[in-house]
Amino acid sequence: QVQLVESGGGLVQPGGSLRLSCAASGSIFSINAMGWYRQAPGKERELVATITSGGSTNYADSVKGRFTISRDNAKIAVYLQMNSLKPEDTAVYYCNADLNTLNTRILIRGVYWGQGTQVTVSS
Repeated sequence: QVQLVESGGGLVQPGGSLRLSCAASGSIFSINAMGWYRQAPGKERELVATITSGGSTNYADSVKGRFTISRDNAKIAVYLQMNSLKPEDTAVYYCNADLNTLNTRILIRGVYWGQGTQVTVSS
């Protein structure tokens, strides 16, 4: 099966930086896109940033210019560099992968989630 493991969350002061990492493992044939979502207490889960296997990126307006998503196709990993963090960035951040697995010569597309990593921005 497919597993996504995140790391890099923590407590940071406003204006600080954090870098999140997510590595995928399992019977992965190919990646369509990977990304990051977040969910703050009492709010819906929302898109933060995505990146396709071709390198196209998409960002939420609230993080444009502050966050940068990148990937390592060889390691099947995605990263989120977060700069100029604000208290409103506080949330659980989830890694997301849209990928294909191979099952007896049949390609199966699926969406997978990591377990989440807490990011807290506070003085």
